Amino acid sequence: MTMYGWMGKVLRIDLSKGKVSVEDLDSGKAKNYVGGRGLGVKYLYDEIDPAIDAYDPGNKLLFVTGPLTGTGAPAANRYVVVTKSPLTGAIANSTAAGDFACSLKYAGYDLVIVEGKAKKPVYLWIDDDKVELREANALWGLDTEETIKAVIAATSPRAKVACIGPAGEKLVRYACVMNDAGRAAGRSGVGAVMGSKNLKAVAVRGSKGVKVADRQAFYRAMESAYKTLDYDYVEEFHQTGTPGVLTLVHEFGVLPTRNFQTGVNDYAEKISGETLADTLLVRRRMGMGCPGCPVACGRVTKVTDSDFAGRGFGPEYETIGMFGSNCGVDNLSAIAKANFICNQVGMDTISAGNSIASAMEMYERGLIPEKDIGFPLEFGDAQAMVRLTEMIGRREGFGDVLAEGSYRMGEKYGTTECFMGVKKQEFPSYDGRGLQGMGLGFATGPRGACHIRGEAQDLDLYGVMGWRITRDRGLEVIDPLRYDDKPPLVKDVQDWFCMIDSCGMCNFMFFLLVDEDQMRDLIEAATGIDMGGYPGFMKTGERIFNLETLFNRRAGITSKDDTLPKRMLEEPMPDGPAKGMVVHLAEMLPEYYELRGWDKEGNITPEKRAELGLD
Repeated sequence: MTMYGWMGKVLRIDLSKGKVSVEDLDSGKAKNYVGGRGLGVKYLYDEIDPAIDAYDPGNKLLFVTGPLTGTGAPAANRYVVVTKSPLTGAIANSTAAGDFACSLKYAGYDLVIVEGKAKKPVYLWIDDDKVELREANALWGLDTEETIKAVIAATSPRAKVACIGPAGEKLVRYACVMNDAGRAAGRSGVGAVMGSKNLKAVAVRGSKGVKVADRQAFYRAMESAYKTLDYDYVEEFHQTGTPGVLTLVHEFGVLPTRNFQTGVNDYAEKISGETLADTLLVRRRMGMGCPGCPVACGRVTKVTDSDFAGRGFGPEYETIGMFGSNCGVDNLSAIAKANFICNQVGMDTISAGNSIASAMEMYERGLIPEKDIGFPLEFGDAQAMVRLTEMIGRREGFGDVLAEGSYRMGEKYGTTECFMGVKKQEFPSYDGRGLQGMGLGFATGPRGACHIRGEAQDLDLYGVMGWRITRDRGLEVIDPLRYDDKPPLVKDVQDWFCMIDSCGMCNFMFFLLVDEDQMRDLIEAATGIDMGGYPGFMKTGERIFNLETLFNRRAGITSKDDTLPKRMLEEPMPDGPAKGMVVHLAEMLPEYYELRGWDKEGNITPEKRAELGLD
């Protein structure tokens, strides 16, 4: 059967047996779960016991593209790494952009399923239909940049590589999978699972095209999408990248500062996107941007300060927030250096920076003795922050403790009060007390605290949204401090993002494509599948979200885990525009569960499972 949009093939790699096989993509799963995030969780849910330990060889690691990946649709350049998270014990699905995603699609595969564990380090080389496992002993211990260069030298100048660094090898619970020299499948520890399997890298060269079902309709949908792009916003993000958000977040009083003790500080301008552009920027990534992207948000930076010298990609906004204000650090050179280190060792900057901030607070409160750390660890100490980042990536000294994540660090020292996150995953750079929708989104996210699995913060921050979720509810302006209107918005935006992550598009399309009709038109023209209009489109996203939740329930994560730290719920914001606010989770959660069709305890009802075809 000919498939359009999808390549129609699954590549299965059994590392324990050293066996490679190819099978047909399940067309029913593709229709109901689209690709990327949705298709990945469906295959994982059907093939493993979610209660398994994340490092057990029985856990599987999936690399999944979407039906729009590599088609030329705007910013359709994403793949998703899906597995069980070693950080949370929940579903993990981390996305990354770049040439690797398109090359994997062009090689002819929608999914690569990695199972078992190799006896010795290996890497996977995919050259269209030719697939082989190669010995990687000489690569073990190399950083990500060194690994990518070495694998390309051993395979092809046209190869695209996704790999782990020392953090993945040493099972840092928030290790990344890195590709294209600076792009990361960043959160939830997917790189640690890859390391547990002794898989150092996946290299791919693809030469096949992607067939779409209706070429003329696809071109019309693309033309419509590009005409609707908000080019002022495109230019803004091209100039400053994601760091440009920092000033706005601080103006709202929700920039995490000193481990979320407040949301404002007196040095935000020193670490802003504008300051980054004026001081450390070498060049914007135009010409090096991700395939098909009109934004080219990435940037190359260079630090000449002798204490923090280095060069590389980033840092992004989340990185600046976590290593910067949340650690009380106002030194942009130090923040960039910590980011360079994370990229080299292959480690999530959000969890790393947040964990260091947690340790700083615990140190200042006398909960962690200096002898355990080896040096003072006070807020604002840029040298200590960078030093500890290096230690985490290689599990040296106290870095070995923080490599387990800040929740487990708290358990070790007798209290998790300083852990700022959900389901053992650390918060990104937004304080939910001043963004009520974000607070609800954090609490209910299947993979733990996350800002890109339903960008509720953008509903709150940007206030006016022109897309259907707000229009259908008669909303023109959203007040970030209101909470009575947030449950339906959060529920819908979570479902909508399931579709973005599954079709293969970058989540910037949330801003740039102002109407979901265009995304649906692109998917339908590419695949030939009738999605059933807006209701069917959203129902598919809802199906994916519910399956992720079912995975978590089978893994032992219950609705009791849909909560927030005491600081968010009981300690009012002390300063700034959100002063006096807590997250009104208790008021929002019952309505949210009702809107999801779950029972009052947050369990998915048999009726909802039947409605979504999950039985």
